[in-house]
Amino acid sequence: MNFDDAKKRVSELTDIINYHSRLYYVENNPELEDYEFDRLMQELKKLEEEFPSLISPNSPTQRVGGEVGNQFEKVTHTVQMGSLQDVFSFERVKEFVERVSQTVSSPEFVVEPKIDGLSVSLEYRNGELARGSTRGDGFVGEDVTANIRTIKSVPLTLTEKIEYLEVRGEVYMPKSSFEKLVTEQELNDEQPFKNPRNAASGSLRQKDPNITSKRNLDIFVFNVQQIIGKTLVSHKQSLDYLKSLGFKVIPEYVKLSNFSDIEKRIREIGENRFKLPYDIDGVVIKTDDFSQREQIGYTTKVPKWAVAYKFPPEEKQTKLIDIEVNVGRTGAITPVAVFEPILLAGTSVSRATLHNQDFIDELNISVGDTITVRKAGDIIPEVLNSLNDSTDKTPYRLPEFCPVCGAKAFREEGESVLRCPNYDCPAQILRSIIHFASKSAMNIEGLGPSNIQALLDGKLIHSVADLYDLTKENLLTLERFAEKSANNLIEAIEKSKSNSLERLLNGLGIRNIGSASAKLLCQKFGSLDAIMSAKPDDISRIEGFGDVMAESVVKTLSEPHMRSIIEHLKKRGVNTEYHSSVVDNRFEGLTFVLTGTLESMTRDEAKAIIEKFGGKASGSVSKKTSYVLAGEDAGSKLTKAQQLGIKIINEQEFKEMTAD
Repeated sequence: MNFDDAKKRVSELTDIINYHSRLYYVENNPELEDYEFDRLMQELKKLEEEFPSLISPNSPTQRVGGEVGNQFEKVTHTVQMGSLQDVFSFERVKEFVERVSQTVSSPEFVVEPKIDGLSVSLEYRNGELARGSTRGDGFVGEDVTANIRTIKSVPLTLTEKIEYLEVRGEVYMPKSSFEKLVTEQELNDEQPFKNPRNAASGSLRQKDPNITSKRNLDIFVFNVQQIIGKTLVSHKQSLDYLKSLGFKVIPEYVKLSNFSDIEKRIREIGENRFKLPYDIDGVVIKTDDFSQREQIGYTTKVPKWAVAYKFPPEEKQTKLIDIEVNVGRTGAITPVAVFEPILLAGTSVSRATLHNQDFIDELNISVGDTITVRKAGDIIPEVLNSLNDSTDKTPYRLPEFCPVCGAKAFREEGESVLRCPNYDCPAQILRSIIHFASKSAMNIEGLGPSNIQALLDGKLIHSVADLYDLTKENLLTLERFAEKSANNLIEAIEKSKSNSLERLLNGLGIRNIGSASAKLLCQKFGSLDAIMSAKPDDISRIEGFGDVMAESVVKTLSEPHMRSIIEHLKKRGVNTEYHSSVVDNRFEGLTFVLTGTLESMTRDEAKAIIEKFGGKASGSVSKKTSYVLAGEDAGSKLTKAQQLGIKIINEQEFKEMTAD
């Protein structure tokens, strides 16, 4: 390749990599598998090595990772959270082992699986968890301590009161939890996470720790970043020590001394990877002895004493035998590929979503085609392409009418989704009732999908409003219910009548409105009637709302079908008024930020007290902050408050302010 061609390709690769880096690191919405992204990066590195004058300070190869988001306080890592050199063949692994062996005498290596998740730092002072932060760009991450604390495998107190310890770990979502989350997202017509890594990242970076706690995240710790009060001389010794402190360390790490054994171990891990309850994307090989690591040294980007062998994604070809069409809660009509079963990632696969008509057109898919399929994140099957690329064939077209109820389907401007407009469509009814009864909405215990389907089949209900007409006698006509289960369900439905209004609003299934935005609506307007009377401009002025959300609320709540349901709910005694928990307004207009550990209460309890008195609890310090409530081991928020001259109070002062 000549210089001009190389220059053009470097520019193209830089734009592509920067685009996908932003999707991955900032927006938590990747479009590429890691393997594909790594290949692009390798190509760029090779070109820059061949043409050094093309290396730009802003090249993706000149930094460790992605950009820091703006949701959380920034944390500067005193020890860089760097990346490793990726290799894609055993030949490259062998080269690495030989290179290390030529540099130091009789090296030994620790071989361990590479967990596919979100890299984090955990800091401990005197054996107590002080801070958790994301990797970010390797130099600056985000403070996610509150969310880290929700991970049950993260020890809050170590078995030894060591003066200071910083460890690095990988937060991940178990495969079973990921599958459950995706099922819930699909039932609610939400965009599901693409893979467990993406789900872990999105869950850990939630503003509300309560959401994180429900995602069942886990962690493996795999490195000591800094330590004071203990001397460690090797990687295996450090992992053994971390295990003794109570950490869940990287599993099945072994120490080996030659390439033959390392290759054998990599193959063993690769053969068993699909049986693991978590996702791995490779194997890490590290020089064990810390003093030898110093001799081997670093490049400007990565250590020379370690490499990460990356597994290629498993892809297979099969025949597309049919395209089925499903209808979701909001009427979304989704095509699903049905193909001849293939074995992928250790399981038999025969179905995968085709998303929408645009996706089908782009891949030029027709029934009877040979298609390429893989499992995104080794879990969710996805169609990559059609190998029958004849120009004279016609791609499959979604039906013009709803396949369930026959209503004329429509596609809103700016949307890629085809929808059924019929609110009485049986498919929509089932999914809307499932959502209405879910934990995040009306939380009706005992009303799961199977029982809802039985009620629909028995023609006892036709909408969410009909739930409140059910009697024990009705339920006993169905085989699924006995005396006790019927009584329990009727009691649960009756109990749900007194739920706070934001639960009802969320349960009604307004597009783009979840539990958090439902609460903001309730706080602003105070009643369902007031929300139904609000204009789009009134709603869009709520902090965190935009024009799309406002229009969605107004449009949905003005539809005759929805109004009929709401009227029925009112007549059956379902609460439609928002009852604020505010006792008095002594903190009205005041914003508090909490930092550090409080002795007599949790942060959530302190936040509830602030809200009880009309105040607001924020996660970040700004010029608008009224008070910073600082406990022990207060971090960067305290420093920023001092710099801005914000009033800082301790726990005793806070108690005095909230005394009756």
